[in-house]
Amino acid sequence: MKISAHLLTALCIGLSFGVSASAQPTKGTSTAAAALTVTVAPPKTFVWPEDIHANGWLAAWQEAVVSAEISGQHVQSVNVDVGSRVQQGDVLVTLSQGTIQNELRQQEAAVQSAAAGLEEATANADRARGLNGSSAISKQQITQYLVTERQAKANLASAEAVLDSKNLDLERTSILAVDDGVISSRSVALGDVITSGEELFRLIRQNRIEWQAEMPIRQVLRITKGTPVKLSVGNGDREVTGIVRQIAPTASMTNGRVIVYVALDPLEGLPAPKTGILVSGRFNIGESRALTVPATALSMRDGYYYVYTLNKGDPATVTRVRVDIGRRQDNRVEIINGLNIEAQVVQSGGAFLSSGSIVRVAQDTAKKDAPK
Repeated sequence: MKISAHLLTALCIGLSFGVSASAQPTKGTSTAAAALTVTVAPPKTFVWPEDIHANGWLAAWQEAVVSAEISGQHVQSVNVDVGSRVQQGDVLVTLSQGTIQNELRQQEAAVQSAAAGLEEATANADRARGLNGSSAISKQQITQYLVTERQAKANLASAEAVLDSKNLDLERTSILAVDDGVISSRSVALGDVITSGEELFRLIRQNRIEWQAEMPIRQVLRITKGTPVKLSVGNGDREVTGIVRQIAPTASMTNGRVIVYVALDPLEGLPAPKTGILVSGRFNIGESRALTVPATALSMRDGYYYVYTLNKGDPATVTRVRVDIGRRQDNRVEIINGLNIEAQVVQSGGAFLSSGSIVRVAQDTAKKDAPK
C-alpha cells in the first residue's frame, strides 16, 4: 500500500506542531512544585543558667568503725542491726562479765594488801625519822626504812592502777555507739568470742550522705567550694540540693578524673538517699547567653544534629547545616556552633527535607522575631 506524497507531508507538519506545543510551559504554572510548606524564623538568644553535668556515687560523709577494746569475752546480746538509727552512747553489744568480775575482786584484794604494806612501812619510817641523830639506830637502817616506805607507796599505786584497768574492762563489756547515725554494716553475732580491735559495726556518722562526682579536670577548673548542685534520686521524682564541700587534690591514675565531694541538704520529712547508688547531677556555675532554636528544628542523622536554613531565591530552597548543641530548656535547644545568628531556620519538618529541597514559606517570618 502506497502513501501519497501529500498525506506524508501533512503528517510530518502535524507531528512537528505537536512537539513544539508540548515543549512550551503553560502560562502561570511553576516548573517544579514546592516539596513542603515551612515556617522559618531566626535563632533567639536567651540568658540561661550554665550547668556542668556529671555522674557519681552516693556515699557516707564519714563512716565510724565500732570495735571491741577487750579480748576473750563472749557476746551476750546484740541490740542493733543494719539500718538501725542510734545515738551516741547507746549500747550496741553486751559482753560476758564473769571473768572480768573475778579478776576485779582479785585486784581489789591486792590493793588492800598493798595498802596494809604501806601502813607498816610508813610506821617504821616514822620511827626511824624520830630516832634520827641518836645512837639507837644507824643511818643505814634509817635509809632502809625510808626506802621501804617509798616502795610500799609505789606498790599501792601500781595495784590501784591495775584495779582501775579492771574497772575499765568491765565498762567495756558494754560496746557503745561512738556517734549519732545509722548502722551500715554488722559483723558480730550472738555467742562470738571477741578479739580486741575486731570490727563489729560500721556507722554512717550523723546519717549524712554525700555525692562523690567524678569529673574531668577541664570541668573541675570551673568549680569552687560552695558551688550549688542539684541531683535527682530515686526514679527522678526527688530533687536533692547541696553544695561543693571539697575537691580532691589529685586525679585518678586509672581514668584521670577528679572526685568532687558534695554535701547534700537534709530532706524535710523524707528518708536520706541510700549509699552505693550511681546518680547524675549538675553544678550551677552561673549564667550565660545562649543562641537557641526550637527543639523541633533539629533533625538527627548518622549521630549528628542538623538544622535547615532558608536560601534566598525563587523558588525558595533550603540547606542542611550541621550544628553542635548544648543546653536545653523547655522546648528550646542551645546551638553552640555551626549556625549564623542571622540565618532563617526552618522551625519543624526537617525529617522530610534534604539539602536543596524546594519549599513554600508559610508566612513572612524573616522580618519577625529578630535576634536579640
